[in-house]
Amino acid sequence: MPKNKHLAYTERLQIEQWLRDRVSIKQIAQKLNKSTSTVSREIRSHATASNKFPPYRIHNRCVKRNDCQKHYLCVNKPSCTKRCSTCSLCNEMCEDYQEQQCYKLFEPPYVCNGCTDEYQCVMQKKYYIHSKAHEAYREMLVESRVGANITEDELLALDEIVSPLVMRGQSVHHIVTHNPDQFEVSEKSIYRYVAGGLLKARNIDMPRVCRIKSRKSKPVEHKVDSGCRIGRTYAEFLAFIETSSLPVVEIDSVIGRIGGKVLLTMMFKSCDLMLAFIRDRNTSQSVIDVFNYLDETLGREMFSQLLPVCLADNGSEFSNPKALEYNTQGDRRTRLYYCDPFSSFQKPNVELNHEFIRKVLPKGRSFDDLTQNDISLMMSHINSYSREKLNDKSPFDMFSFLYGFGILEKLGISRISANEILLKPSLLKK
Repeated sequence: MPKNKHLAYTERLQIEQWLRDRVSIKQIAQKLNKSTSTVSREIRSHATASNKFPPYRIHNRCVKRNDCQKHYLCVNKPSCTKRCSTCSLCNEMCEDYQEQQCYKLFEPPYVCNGCTDEYQCVMQKKYYIHSKAHEAYREMLVESRVGANITEDELLALDEIVSPLVMRGQSVHHIVTHNPDQFEVSEKSIYRYVAGGLLKARNIDMPRVCRIKSRKSKPVEHKVDSGCRIGRTYAEFLAFIETSSLPVVEIDSVIGRIGGKVLLTMMFKSCDLMLAFIRDRNTSQSVIDVFNYLDETLGREMFSQLLPVCLADNGSEFSNPKALEYNTQGDRRTRLYYCDPFSSFQKPNVELNHEFIRKVLPKGRSFDDLTQNDISLMMSHINSYSREKLNDKSPFDMFSFLYGFGILEKLGISRISANEILLKPSLLKK
């Protein structure tokens, strides 16, 4: 049996064909000269869920559909006399709905390819599709070889050891030499993490490093630890806001020059007000610094009132949720959730409001010459611009009504009169 356990595109195509021909997993493994567990894991991990129904069958997946006698679930159809279980709207309307799961999906071959009951089955299905399986495999392969291979907790533990000693003037070599039992990464990796902005310590804190001519290379990115999204998915976000009346803040980044300064934007859905903060690099630590700044400037109570729930995308700058959700004393100050991958439409408000920023800072324009005062001036003009959906009120007016003027003054946002608003690049022309 070959040591190489990776499957090629043609092998995945053969797996799909053999599954439809009802060939067992053990026989497929023998044909491919692979282990049975390799083929089994391939099918289970890359199976694609399908919501399709057989033609001319009622769209009802409830386990009680055969014995249910409920009537009149649709209040807007009082004249309807048929049983609700015979209606395709039943699953959406009934509070007692329990989805029936197909037991065949929990035993080999784990998918519906080749199932004799597929043409009449109404339950949720799974299929092994070779093209989608190979695409998912390629994405996983690329992701596994990009960025810093360290988890969120490991990075926090490393930061607690290295950064304070670097601030005391010690070199990374000295720290590693005299604390050999506290490190699971190499000295070179620590230098890369510092240079990449993943730790509180910076290259400027190490004078000898600053004198070395930098090489042209891609900045180090923190590989997003998939474990950080456990309990923070978009589905869990929807479930949380259904049971809570807390306001939601959408957060995102606006990129200037690649590798240069970037903006962190915060959009308050309740009033359409947007805040923006300039950052030297698009790193997770720079986002943490902004959250800590707001926590200190506004105070714990007001911070939690303004930003109780945050919704972000899957960028590496948001890959340290614990440091954002909790302050340095370990007290919770907010909740962070993530959109689904490639689903920016799930936070449409902040994405749409970026159009105002791009009127002043067009794409391709570097932010390196800008300061926070420049950004606050721009946001003052944007937030003073009235919106039709706010009954021709401005986000500044709405926010002031909800939370008062004092907070906006602390954040450097001021009212601009309607005729003085300027949304052109000349606003920040140096």
